[in-house]
Amino acid sequence: MKAPRQIASAANPLVKHLRRLVQEPGAYRKLGSLWLEGDHLVRAFLARGGRARLAVLPDAPHTAWLDPQLRSLALQADEVVLLEPALWDSCSSLESPASIGFLIDLPAVQSPLPQAVDSVVLDRLQDPGNVGSILRSAAALGVRRVLALKGTVALWSPKVLRAGMGAHFGLQLHEGLDADALDALGLPLVGTSSYAPDTLDRAALPSPCAWVLGHEGQGVGEVLQQRCAVTVRIPQPGGEESLNVAAAAAICFYESLRRRS
Repeated sequence: MKAPRQIASAANPLVKHLRRLVQEPGAYRKLGSLWLEGDHLVRAFLARGGRARLAVLPDAPHTAWLDPQLRSLALQADEVVLLEPALWDSCSSLESPASIGFLIDLPAVQSPLPQAVDSVVLDRLQDPGNVGSILRSAAALGVRRVLALKGTVALWSPKVLRAGMGAHFGLQLHEGLDADALDALGLPLVGTSSYAPDTLDRAALPSPCAWVLGHEGQGVGEVLQQRCAVTVRIPQPGGEESLNVAAAAAICFYESLRRRS
């Protein structure tokens, strides 16, 4: 077993690299790598057959390297690095830093757009928590592809990664798309609107389809809404004006799953 490499300098290139990934939501696009912070994300990545080029753990006085479970995870990476505690804290985006992280290559797009699988289109969604929750619901309920239009929060940013809790690694993710790119899908678009005459439970839903979810405050853009073959609303007898977009997504995905089953 090769001994871990120890780093104690803030000028080290790896430290600068990790800090940039933490501090800049879209830095992964330029750097071609991701920082998976915490054992939950690490385990989710490994469970999907992932291989990390680097495992990073905090060093003394209470080194995580001495924890058998963390060491077992770390040894599944190509190399292990121990960071001096203050440096480790500076490379964390968490209020309470975790005890392990993986530096991995940014996954390549897994398939061409025309593949006919249930999908979701994100139209300018801004909240990382909402987007991460939508990805979790998609992965759980059989929606395998996520198409983020320009103006949507970066899908692989640290906050979306945390909110997704590993869902990213089971999905086909495409981002930075123009609405015209959706023409290549070959799938009917299903829009959501609180003003639609047809309710979700009664509307004829195509299968497979691409659900379209819009900006938290503005909803689906008008031009994109016009592309939808079907537009539905979720019945809300309680009287609320609208649902949180992540909650609405989960309901829509489940309805598609229920009908397929």
